[in-house]
Amino acid sequence: MSTVTLAPVIVQLTASRPETLQTSTRETLAVDQPTSAQYIHDVETYSVEGMPTHPVVMVRGQGEFLWDLEGKQYIDFNAGFSSCNQGHCHPKIVDAMVKQCQILAMPSRSVYVPGYAMFCKKLCEVTGYDKVALMNGGAEGTDMAIKLARAWGYKVKGIETDKAMVLTAEANYHGRCLSILSASSDDHYRHNAGPFMPNVGPYCTGEPVRFGVVEDLERAFEKCGPQIAGFMIEPVQGHAGCLPGSDEYLIEVRRLCTKHNVLLIADEIQAGLGRAGSLLSFQTSGIKPDMVVLGKSLSGGMYPISGVLGTNEVMTSLEPGQYGSTFSGNPLASAVGLAALDVILDNDLPARSAELGEIFQARLRSIKSPYFDTITGKGLFVSMYIHETHPQGRVTGKRLAALCLERGLLVNRSGRRLRICPALVIDKEVMLRGVEILEKALEDLPNLEM
Repeated sequence: MSTVTLAPVIVQLTASRPETLQTSTRETLAVDQPTSAQYIHDVETYSVEGMPTHPVVMVRGQGEFLWDLEGKQYIDFNAGFSSCNQGHCHPKIVDAMVKQCQILAMPSRSVYVPGYAMFCKKLCEVTGYDKVALMNGGAEGTDMAIKLARAWGYKVKGIETDKAMVLTAEANYHGRCLSILSASSDDHYRHNAGPFMPNVGPYCTGEPVRFGVVEDLERAFEKCGPQIAGFMIEPVQGHAGCLPGSDEYLIEVRRLCTKHNVLLIADEIQAGLGRAGSLLSFQTSGIKPDMVVLGKSLSGGMYPISGVLGTNEVMTSLEPGQYGSTFSGNPLASAVGLAALDVILDNDLPARSAELGEIFQARLRSIKSPYFDTITGKGLFVSMYIHETHPQGRVTGKRLAALCLERGLLVNRSGRRLRICPALVIDKEVMLRGVEILEKALEDLPNLEM
C-alpha cells in the first residue's frame, strides 16, 4: 500500500482552529440562553422520536472536535455517521457555501446553471461513470437506483411489465423511506410500515440472500434471474457492523450479475468517498458496478446531497420528466459538493484513511480487557464489539458509550457494538487519545456502580 504524508492536512486544519474556540463558544451564548436540559426537553416534546440520543447539546464543530453548550470539547468518533469525512465545518466547504448563497441558491431545475454542470461533470470524471442523477438524502438516492434498475429491466432486459425484481442482501441498510424498507430485513424498522413494495428485498427463493454468501445469490439468480433487474448491495455493510465484503465475494457478485444480465448497484453512501480507504470501497476488488449511490460526505456534512451514477445504458432508461427533484443539484448544493470533492481529492483522504485505518485498528486490537471481543471494518469505518458478560451487568455498550461521553469522547453504540468512524482529517495523536479514553473507560466500567 502506498503511504501518504499526514502532516499537511493536520497543519492546514489546525491552523483554521482558533485557540480560543472553547472560550468563544461560551462567550457567544446569550445570557438568557436555554439550558441543555431545556433543549432536550423541547426535542423530546415536539419532535418525533428517532434513534437513541446522547444527553448532550452540541453547538459547535471544527475538524475532528465538537463542543457542547457548556463549552466542553469532545473528540468525535462519529463524524455525522460518515457525513463529515472532511471534518466538521471544513473552511473550504464553508467558504464555497457562504459565497454561493449570496449569489444564487435556488432558481429551479427549469433553467441551466453553471455549478450544476460542473458538479455533474466532476462526479462522472472522478468516478468513471457516464451520467449522474443528483438527489438530496441517501434514501432518495437508493430509491432512485431501484427506479432506474426497474426501467432498465423493462426497456433493455425485456422483463414483463410490473414483474421486475430488485434483490438486496440480508441485514442491509439503504435508508428508512417506504421503498427502501421494502428492501430491508430489519423487523424493527419495518414494524407497522407495511404493506411493502413488491419484488424488492433479500428474498427470492424463500430464503434470504445473506451478505457474503455467494451460494445464496447464485440460487436466487438461478431461480429468478430472468425477472431480476438489479442486485443492490453495500460493499461494506455499515449499519450491520462495518462488515466488509471480501474482494473475492465482490468479484463473484460481479461475475454472477454479468452472467445473468443483472445490474450490480453499489450503495456507497456510508463507505464511499474515502471512508473505507479508497475513493469507493469496492475499488480494492477491481470490479465496476453498473450503478453507484453516493451521499453523506458528498457535501462534507454541510448540505443534503446524494447522487446515483451509472452507465449511459442504465441512466437513459427513464423517459424525459421521470427524473426530478426540486432541490437536487441547485447552485448552492453544487458549490458545496464541488468543494467537498476537492477536499477529498486534494488531500488524498482515501489514502489517509487507509493508512490511519491500519494504525487505528491495530491500536484497538491491542486493548487488553476480558470484555473486549473483536473489531470489524475497513479503513476508518470500524465497529468494536464487547462482551456484555459482567455478572452485575455493569459492562454494556450503552454504559461504555455514556462513560466515554462523560470523558470527552463521542462514540455511538448499537447493542454490544460501538461504531467508531472519526473524520478522515483527524490528527493521529488525537485519534490515539480517543482510543485511550475508550480503553480506560472499558477498564473502569466493571468498578462503577449502575
